Amino acid sequence: MISIEGLTVEFGGFTLLDNISFVVNKKDRIALVGKNGAGKSTLMKIISGMQTPTKGFISIPKETTTGYLPQQMQLSDTGTLLEETEQAFEHIHETENEINRLNRELSERTDYESEAFGKLIERVTTLSEQFQISGGTNYYAELERTLIGLGFTRNDFDRPTSEFSGGWRMRIELAKLLLKRPDVLLLDEPTNHLDIESIQWLENFIATRANAVILVSHDRAFINNTTQRTLELELGHIYDYKVKYGEYVVLRKERREQQLRAYENQQKMLADTEAFIERFRYKATKAVQVQSRIKQLGKIERIEVDEEDSAMLRLKFPPAPRSGSYPVIIENLAKSYGKHVVFAGATFTINRGDKVAFVGKNGEGKSTLVKCIMNEITDYEGSLKIGHNVKIGYFAQNQAQLLDENKTVFETVDYVAQGDIRTKIRDLLGAFMFGGEASDKKVRVLSGGEKSRLAMIRLLLEPVNLLILDEPTNHLDMRSKDVLKSALLDFDGTVIVVSHDREFLDGLVDKVYEFGNKRIREHLGGIYDFLEHKKMESLQELEKKTVLPEQGAPTGNANQQPAHPEAKTGIKLSYEEQKEQVRRIRKLEKTVTESEKKITALETRISELEIRMASPEGATDTSLYTEHNKLKNELSETVDRWEKATEALEKEAL
Repeated sequence: MISIEGLTVEFGGFTLLDNISFVVNKKDRIALVGKNGAGKSTLMKIISGMQTPTKGFISIPKETTTGYLPQQMQLSDTGTLLEETEQAFEHIHETENEINRLNRELSERTDYESEAFGKLIERVTTLSEQFQISGGTNYYAELERTLIGLGFTRNDFDRPTSEFSGGWRMRIELAKLLLKRPDVLLLDEPTNHLDIESIQWLENFIATRANAVILVSHDRAFINNTTQRTLELELGHIYDYKVKYGEYVVLRKERREQQLRAYENQQKMLADTEAFIERFRYKATKAVQVQSRIKQLGKIERIEVDEEDSAMLRLKFPPAPRSGSYPVIIENLAKSYGKHVVFAGATFTINRGDKVAFVGKNGEGKSTLVKCIMNEITDYEGSLKIGHNVKIGYFAQNQAQLLDENKTVFETVDYVAQGDIRTKIRDLLGAFMFGGEASDKKVRVLSGGEKSRLAMIRLLLEPVNLLILDEPTNHLDMRSKDVLKSALLDFDGTVIVVSHDREFLDGLVDKVYEFGNKRIREHLGGIYDFLEHKKMESLQELEKKTVLPEQGAPTGNANQQPAHPEAKTGIKLSYEEQKEQVRRIRKLEKTVTESEKKITALETRISELEIRMASPEGATDTSLYTEHNKLKNELSETVDRWEKATEALEKEAL
């Protein structure tokens, strides 16, 4: 589908990509990996046509479409969420308008027997077929399914996009991109602005409905669940592994060990040969053998060992000054913005030395609670106490964006450093891979990961005993994440991590606080214990049912709403009623599962038909168009059935 040959990218005297070549095939699921600054985003931009290489070329068939989601983009705020997302179907609207225009022209003409009239009918027929193939008027169900999968609600559809935060607007752009269904999907850190549930939805989308995909992500679990091929960029070279990331890590280690063994064996052979030549160079009886060995040396192809990228983030937090036993005590905490309740009734205590995670959908109050702890928000209800001698170190997910882009790396750190640490700034920068000339780079030329590392240095400038990290792994490469995780495990203070990165949280946190439905719930155990518990809990909740009080029982104020779902009054269902409810739930679950399988099968069959219809032979086969229209109608009906069953299942859970 896409062929890349001899690609070279140079900046000044520095070679970023050195004569790389590879091919992207249909339905490929490729993880593009490498440390920050290795050239991953540059390669994505070149494939998308946004940047040109210094040498080499890319061959992309004319009919092949690409869709690129960069790490950062300029977002527009011109309409509502629905209007903005519908731009993905602009080509459908254009086709529909053209069909309507041609139909009006046909109704006004009377030259029915003319050649021009016949061509006009042929044009309308062709456009109508294209209109049906591209989704026609049935695209709204797909649009709704995608937006809800990415975390939006139906109530958001008519909200102006200007009301959404930057992270949510990136989701809008991702939704538009997915709905366009390009032949090659280029995703640069797509999970940075998604919560765990949305990441799992995106994993399923890529696995079942996307075409070819190339993605850059530092989320190990995400790339292991979505890709089957790994392209590694290291020191300008590219290495192609036809395996998942987890297997690639093992093969990469084996490759280097084999290279080293072969190199060592060859070096021994070369040394022995050179020693023989030197020993017998001036002996006439050995002249023939010496000349033979000299020729042999000249013909040997020297084995080269890949230069190992040993630059590594060596992060160690200063010893934490001892705090009180309970750094954070929260009792009946509530925060609202006008009538909108963010959370209420929160009561929990974080002990000294705890390492906890804040998880939940975006907008459920994670960052709000962090701001309350930081005393940036004070107009809350309830009690929030910070313990004795607690010193907070805070890393915000937008901190990298707040750096002065006109300062150098050294100036950025020197500006905030105080006391004796100023004499060790060069050492500190070297530990964060800003050694040598890199410390004199302007902030504006740094990659997203480099900016995040620079912002994180601020955490090292003074001893703290409560670390609050808001999405600390966004833009960090996998090696840097490993070292940060190791440093946090060794940190003897208290840690609060707001993150969606399952792999990073695994083994790091021993308690999870879930934000959702205006509540904060405590879960003991690690992140995968929490996710497993959530699955079990959702099944149990489906079997619960709250009914209205018996007629005649006092109900109080008819308009009064319960504070929490548990506060709803009612009587327990009888055994037979419970059995009936479970039966209904299982039937709905079966309908949802069967519908999802059928949708996948229908979409696959439709794609196959469209490929055949695009061929010269298929273009004239009317039976293909008949079957295509039939399958599209069947798909629309199945999607409707899936939506109704899903909504009914949600109602049963209330």
